[in-house]
Amino acid sequence: MNQMQNMTQAAQRLSELLQQKGYLLVTAESCTGGLIGAICTEIAGSSAWFYGGIISYANEAKVQGLAVKEDTLVNFGAVSEQTVREMCAGALHLGGNVSVAVSGVAGPAGGSVEKPVGCVYIGWQIAGQEVKVERHQFSGDRQAIREATVLAALEGVAEVLKNA
Repeated sequence: MNQMQNMTQAAQRLSELLQQKGYLLVTAESCTGGLIGAICTEIAGSSAWFYGGIISYANEAKVQGLAVKEDTLVNFGAVSEQTVREMCAGALHLGGNVSVAVSGVAGPAGGSVEKPVGCVYIGWQIAGQEVKVERHQFSGDRQAIREATVLAALEGVAEVLKNA
């Protein structure tokens, strides 16, 4: 099974969980550039469980679109647990009741010793609950890193919902 099938199946499973709970998913995407939303909306009837999202690629988009604090970006960087926490909260202000946020280094350039290519932070939050953030280190080329991020993000939403 290829990665596209894996992502689509994860989105399908997630759609069922979201509908069972009556939740709408909202996304805040940086390194995936809207791929989470694209995978979700490949599924017919996704408007029943997918609210929408924002592609906040530039730092200014994170600040203006998601209310990420400029101090957070200066002190911790766009690729950080702190920024993803604020992206999750900001996404929930757009609408929906469960958010997923991603920010990372997809490559091939842009990595550092602290945050090498493939370093991605993924966060999930159900409205009114604590944000959960994980750091991942994915390998492969830019597309492989982005696809691995989408899969982990979708599977993570399902885990958060199952434990809610």
